Amino acid sequence: MKNNKLFILIIISLIIGVALGGVVHYQFPEAIDPFSKNIKLLGTIFIRLVQMIIAPLVFSTLVVGIAKMGDMKMVGRVGGKAMAWFISASLISLVLGMVLVNFFEPGKGTTIKLEDTSSASELLENSKGFSLEEFVKHVIPKSLFEALATNEILQIVIFSILFGVALAAFSKKEAKPILKLLDSVSHVILKMVTFIMWTAPLGVLGAVASAIAKHGFEVFTLYAKYLGAFFVGILALWVLLLAVGYLILGKRLFVLLQRIKSPLLIAFSTTSSEAVFPKMVEELERFGCQPKIVSFTLPLGYSFNLDGSMMYMTFASIFIAQVYGIDMSLGEQLTMLLVLMLTSKGVAGVPRAPLIVVVATCAMFGIPPEGIALILPIDHFCDMARSMTNVLGNALATAAIDKWETKPEV
Repeated sequence: MKNNKLFILIIISLIIGVALGGVVHYQFPEAIDPFSKNIKLLGTIFIRLVQMIIAPLVFSTLVVGIAKMGDMKMVGRVGGKAMAWFISASLISLVLGMVLVNFFEPGKGTTIKLEDTSSASELLENSKGFSLEEFVKHVIPKSLFEALATNEILQIVIFSILFGVALAAFSKKEAKPILKLLDSVSHVILKMVTFIMWTAPLGVLGAVASAIAKHGFEVFTLYAKYLGAFFVGILALWVLLLAVGYLILGKRLFVLLQRIKSPLLIAFSTTSSEAVFPKMVEELERFGCQPKIVSFTLPLGYSFNLDGSMMYMTFASIFIAQVYGIDMSLGEQLTMLLVLMLTSKGVAGVPRAPLIVVVATCAMFGIPPEGIALILPIDHFCDMARSMTNVLGNALATAAIDKWETKPEV
């Protein structure tokens, strides 16, 4: 019942945000900048409240999950199944993006003009030095406390796995005090989640009103071809993911969708799949997934299984090439997919990571990286779709792996 109330409040906030942003953009143009800046604070407050609890939640639940598995063979088996799912889903998402952007060719004959690239300067700067060294730095933590302070999920996952495996090597008597403490910490944080989620409607209102006030509705007509092709891609990806989910979960898939409807809507509205991580832990456990599977698979998924982002990266990269009239051979495009597959794992948790990866990849393949400025005006709305898709992909992956572990004979 509480979940339904929250869902309804978020829908109402979404509608109010769109209306309020539209009024400011068209009726009070002089107030657009201050309004967008100030009302966005509501979204920022919500995101920061969630980010505050992500690091301790990932650490406590992942360590407890691995230690409770006890059997290192089980840790390896679950990890192997998870990575097999993540790699397969990522490749399918990348290929789907490549096929559709080549089919629709939204960048050819476009009326979009690149008059000013200053909006992309920050992304261009952040993508410099994007190399194997940077990849390793993003994967292996230099310090646990630095990783916790900067919310580097992948680094926290690496440390937590090592800590959990080491803890599992101790006798139950020796490990019990630490396990009990971390288990209690995770339950306290999940209780905090229930409080924080009631601020989600305000966060949604702030994020949506700010975006609409800044860009208005005419941005949808200018980018109609680009958005249309991208949303067809997202829809196709959803159909594929749900079809696989139905094959594995059967009618339980609809129960899962009912459980994660609020996280999906929050991710869509705030453009942050990370913001719903704590809520996802709670809802997947309520769905019936084993806590040890959820606490192990979900954090890994947030680093390795961002299906919506993966599809977007090939789509955006080849779109920019089309706008500049650069014809890429099939071999070059397939090479680009492999590059995106690897580099995207190194920037998990980095703000606007997909755009940074697109900029770096474009530079590698001779596509003008400043072309990213072409899609920045519409990126917020694309981010809404890809964030929601990321959440769906991770929910399905966790539920599927739990099903396989619960009934390995099936």
